[in-house]
Amino acid sequence: MPFLYLDRYYILLCVPAFIIALIANSMVNRAYSKYSKVRNQRGLTGAQAAYNVLMHYGINNVKIEKTSGRLSDHFDPRANVIRLSPEVFDGNNIAAVGIACHEAGHAAQHAQAYFPIKVRNAVIPLTRIGSTAGIFLTVLGLVFSFEPLVSIGLLLYFFIVVFQLVTLPVEFNASRRAVRVIDETNMLSAEELPAVKKVLSAAAMTYVAALIVAVAQFLRLFLRANNRRR
Repeated sequence: MPFLYLDRYYILLCVPAFIIALIANSMVNRAYSKYSKVRNQRGLTGAQAAYNVLMHYGINNVKIEKTSGRLSDHFDPRANVIRLSPEVFDGNNIAAVGIACHEAGHAAQHAQAYFPIKVRNAVIPLTRIGSTAGIFLTVLGLVFSFEPLVSIGLLLYFFIVVFQLVTLPVEFNASRRAVRVIDETNMLSAEELPAVKKVLSAAAMTYVAALIVAVAQFLRLFLRANNRRR
């Protein structure tokens, strides 16, 4: 549907948002590439670092596994598993320690029933619907001038904005937990800690960018729909 993409709202809202997202991805890739080449003084691997964070919080029921892909690291609360990419799982560099500890921070959030992550988990089913149906229903409603369909589509897509919004405190908190445990347990030296903060800060910017993109997309759909109502 070409009319959806060739409009001033796309240029004014979405294009700048996409540029910000590209910059954020470039920042995290640059930080990771730099500090993945710097071996940490204790020679800790990412898997060992994640284990240390779990032990710090007294978590004994979470496994740490190796998964495929680059920067595919994540915590799966359904399986109670921290999955680390090969470079992070086996890596004994500063970036690997920071990323692994961040994912273990998510495990700690679940173990302690951290409220923002409960909110995010509650929104996830709605975002799955919104990501596939939100834009489609909105566009379909605009094409056929069917107001109820437009409203449903906008509401579904709005849940994506909500998800990205509640993701920010979850990610920032996981990074704060990671840095705090690394510092308190002396996993890294005082000289190495700023490097970890740079890696995690760069990663956090990708979530900020994702929120900006979601807001831009929603505003664009909303403004298009509002113009059609006039």
